Amino acid sequence: MGLVRRVSSQEAAGHTDYRLLSQRLGSDLLRKRISAQAGIWARKTHQGKGVFRIERVIPVNAVLRSVLWLLCVEELGRRNCLDIELVERDVVLPNLPEAFEGVRLLHLTDLHCDLQPELIDVLIELLGDIRYDAVVLTGDYHNRIGDDYDISLDLMARLIRTLQGPKFGVLGNHDFIEKVSFLESAGLPMLLNESASLEREGQRLWFCGIDDPSFFEAHDLRKAREDVPEGEISILLSHSPEPYREAAAAGYDLMLCGHTHGGQICLPGGRAILHNYSGPRWLVAGGWTQGRLQGYTSRGTGSCGVAARYYCRPEITVHTLRRA
Repeated sequence: MGLVRRVSSQEAAGHTDYRLLSQRLGSDLLRKRISAQAGIWARKTHQGKGVFRIERVIPVNAVLRSVLWLLCVEELGRRNCLDIELVERDVVLPNLPEAFEGVRLLHLTDLHCDLQPELIDVLIELLGDIRYDAVVLTGDYHNRIGDDYDISLDLMARLIRTLQGPKFGVLGNHDFIEKVSFLESAGLPMLLNESASLEREGQRLWFCGIDDPSFFEAHDLRKAREDVPEGEISILLSHSPEPYREAAAAGYDLMLCGHTHGGQICLPGGRAILHNYSGPRWLVAGGWTQGRLQGYTSRGTGSCGVAARYYCRPEITVHTLRRA
């Protein structure tokens, strides 16, 4: 690979086995992902889509920070990033096994730990007062993908140690595949186009995780669901809501994702000025449906690019599963 980065003592506990990753993710998709990663290291490739393609020629984040400073609102934006909202919602799944009635899923996403390291202390304190039964994390544990990620990984290890119950994670567009071994050794099982089940009283609930569908496009919805028996509930973990149509067609029941940050810098009322994915605005934040698929796009627990939020609070989400 030839990746140059500092390795922390904690990270050394994880070892990247590319042969095993090839079996888990799929050899063609692993090759595609590693090729894209190499390009990022070589060219500091920007990942923006749509209007955000301008990042390739203009340092948008640096310009935005300067504008916020000139307007004297930079510090307000930083404070807003730490003002995390607890969002609690019920999700009705008619075929939910009786043993899982009332199960509470804690959903964290887009932590971007190195952008604002103090976020992890705030988050750990908040989580101490929240009841949940299992945790899902939907990617982007790091901010500047072309930079060393030892700080973000150490912060993730601190957070993971405080999380209770079963845990499942997927990678985002800011995450290199080499992070998998470290995150798993720290206690966060990762789903690479794979599935895992929770069992209660002989009944099962399936979590299916796909690799990043936004930039690396190494996702495989069919492979992620191939072990799920017909008629059993499947919850799809995806970094981005982009493959929502394909997820509905594949038969998933619930899709949990992030990536959009809800726009992060919004107009009063929370309307996103811009969003960073190729999809309709009704998927930018909150609950939505596509056919029989129910979905939820988190506004993100952290922030991206610039530590600033306006009219768009970061969130911790708790989804309570109901039969009716």
